Order: sequence, then C-alpha cells, then structure tokens
Amino acid sequence: MALTPTFGSIQPSQVQQPLQSNYLQFNGAGADANNFAQQYLPEIYEQEVERYGNRTLSGFLKMVGAEMPMTSDQVIWSEQNRLHISYNNVDVAANVGGTGPTNVITVQAADTNVISVNDTVVLLNATTGAEAKAIVTASTPGAGGTFTVQSYDNTGLIPNLLAAPGAGIKVFVYGSDYAKGSNIATGARVSVAPSFTQYSNSPIILRNQYTISGSDMSQIGWVEVATEDGTSGYLWYLKAESETRLRFEDYLEMSMVESEYNQIAATSATNPGSQGLFAAIQDRGNVEVGFTAAAGLDEFDAILKNLDTQGAIEENMLFLQRQTSLDFDDMLAALSAGSAGGTAFGLFENSEEMALNLGFSGFRRGSYDFYKTDWKYLNDASTRGASTGISSVEGVLVPAGTSTVYDQILGTNIRRPFLHVRYRASASDDRRMKSWLTGSAGGASTSTLDAMEVNFLSERCLVTQAANNFVLFKGI
Repeated sequence: MALTPTFGSIQPSQVQQPLQSNYLQFNGAGADANNFAQQYLPEIYEQEVERYGNRTLSGFLKMVGAEMPMTSDQVIWSEQNRLHISYNNVDVAANVGGTGPTNVITVQAADTNVISVNDTVVLLNATTGAEAKAIVTASTPGAGGTFTVQSYDNTGLIPNLLAAPGAGIKVFVYGSDYAKGSNIATGARVSVAPSFTQYSNSPIILRNQYTISGSDMSQIGWVEVATEDGTSGYLWYLKAESETRLRFEDYLEMSMVESEYNQIAATSATNPGSQGLFAAIQDRGNVEVGFTAAAGLDEFDAILKNLDTQGAIEENMLFLQRQTSLDFDDMLAALSAGSAGGTAFGLFENSEEMALNLGFSGFRRGSYDFYKTDWKYLNDASTRGASTGISSVEGVLVPAGTSTVYDQILGTNIRRPFLHVRYRASASDDRRMKSWLTGSAGGASTSTLDAMEVNFLSERCLVTQAANNFVLFKGI
C-alpha cells in the first residue's frame, strides 16, 4: 500500500529542489499549512529595536518657563503701555487759510487725545520720509479729539508733509515750549494717567485612559520591551501603559503650544479652548515669514530693529526646526568673528560648556545675545516635521529672564518668567498631573470590572507675557 503523507510529513525527492511535497511553508493556510511549532523554533531577538530613538517631545517649557498653581477658572494679568505720547495714522486737514502754517489734526476714533496746548510735536510721513516740527496752539481732548499745530518752519503741512489732506501721519510729543513768565491756564494741560492693557487665559482639561483586561495582564510576551521612562519587561501591557503616560505628558506641553480659543458659539461655553504660544505670538507678537540664508543678515537685522522698538530684552533663545537652524548657521558662517560680535553665554553663567551641554550655541549681534538650539517638536515626523513642504512654523524666538506685571489676585507687582504654565490646584486637589487606577486588576480594587484602568488628568493654561518681545518664524 502506498504511503499517504499526513499533515506535517515530508515526501523525499530524487533531486535537490524545493517541491510542494518536501518544502515547509509557514505562511500557508488550511490543513496543509505548517507552523513554527511543527518544525524548528525561530531565532528571535528578545529586545525590541528602538529605531526612533527617544520619541518624547516635551522639554521646551521646562527650558524657558515655570509652572505655578492657581485656583480660578481664569488667569488675568496686566501689561504696561508705552510711556510717551504718540499717535499713528492721524488725519491732517488742509492748511488754515490755504497757505498758512497752521493745520488741524484729528486722532483716530479709537484713540484718546491727551496732547496739550504748548506741547511740541514731531510729525512723520513714513512713506516719503518727510517730517515737520510744530507747536500745539489748541487742543480738544477726548476720544477722537483734535489738536491744532503751527509749523516751526512757517509752512503748512500740505504739501510739505503730505501731498493732500488725509491720514497716514505719525505724531509724537517731544516736549513743550512756554513764553517767559507764563502760567498754565486752568484746564489747559491734560493730565496723562498711566494705563495698562489687560489679558487673560483659561485652563483646559486634558484627560486620557489606558485599559487592560485582567486576563491579558497574565499573558507573557516573547519580546523584551523598554520605554523612554525606564519601564522594561516581557509584559506588553507595561509598555502600553508607559507609552500612554509618556504620550499624555507630551500632550501637556503640545497643548500649551498649539491651543486656540474656541470660536464655535455652540460649544464655546463648555469647551472654551485656551490661547497657546503660537496663537499668542500671532495675536500680540511678531511674525517673520520666510527667513532664509540668502537674505539672512539683512532680514535678521530687520528683526533686531523691530525688537528695539519693543522691550529690547538683551538675552533671547531661538528654538528652530532643522532648515531654519541651518539658515542661521549659514548666516553666521558668512561673517567674520569681528562683524558677528563673537559668542556670548551670559544666560548660562558665561559658561560655554554649560550652554553646549544643554544643546545651545550662542552668538551676539548688535546689543543682543542669542542662544540657538533645535526644537525636536518641529522636526519630528509625527508632529510638525511631518513631510517636505509643510513648514507653517519654523521656529520661535523667546526672551529670557522675567517680566514685572500686576497680579489681579495678589494685588501687587510680581516677577514672572515671560512664559509660564498655570495649573489648577488647591489644598485638597492638585490637578497639575493626576494619575489613578480603577477596576479590579493590577492592584486596583475600586469596582467589579475585570480590568485595570489607568487614568490621567491635568488642567492648565499657558501665560505668554509681553508677547511683543516674541518672534514666530513661519514658512512662506
């Protein structure tokens, strides 16, 4: 009787070649398929290969800010306004009498006129570069008020400053001019009361959960796993729980960077959103579009000139994506050490070693010190480094140090880092980063659920103070 092959058996062949009858197939299907358990055990590497290196993205806010508790649904702070009196885009009327040196000027309706009689002013046409100096002879204070000026050169502002009556002129007060023995008439001078601009932000609630059944917790895998926080072992659920925690910790920072106010009326009350870093800079800061090495130095100097008009913070940090970082390197490489101003590491106790250990390289331009480093969040393929051509945000310039603001809750001036996180906390509940177990497995005994639930929660918002000193680098 002929031998009939049974499942898993092999028929010998007269020639040395793989045939259907003598070749073990491990990817087949059905009753004729073989599997690893029937023949030889495979050679398996026990350790999982870490092909993406350290995958976490957090750390940016730890470098530039701080975290502080709060107890309310909203954080409010006030920022000082300009010290000197100036108005943009004022409206210049025709010369009084047709050719005389007198003109009536009207400020914008949203502005309040506080210019007084006998104030001396400079009038500038930013388009043509023309300017004139004059003394104020009459003034009507208040919103959208007017004042009358008389040019010192005895010529009208039309057409010497402006081709025809209209808007587009900047005016600022540089002093006053009174006659000998004169007195300030009652009500003639306007007292300028200091004012401030108030900003606020609201915290958002972030939540996440990982669930593993009790049965799956007892299963041992073949691969030894390890994660960035040191978790290791042959139990796969340990890796999943650890990665859920790491992902949530990254979300805590990413949400502070990316958050937006909710403009949808139907959900704005229940999910108001929050103003993140990018939104705050675009709303109240400076945006540089299309920075490249080709226009490097001139373009960068334009940024410095703009910083001069703002707070002029001496030390600043640059967090950049790869291409923008290389553009800065190319810009600096094209300069000699003398013209570049050398390097400085004052922020790091003037220690170059300390700066380099933190990943920063320093340079000085003008009166400013800059410390440059790559920002992994802008390079990672799973976030803003997604693919070629997507470069909506290429970097951010963040001022170092602290600012003085008036705290509405404390009722006093306080010093805070320009960038810091506020989280909800009280004596009974700290919501900075909460984690707890529920269920009946893995050490939890809170319910009859045959599983372990790991819960994560945080409630926080970002405070971006003096955003006029920040610069957001965006792609074209």
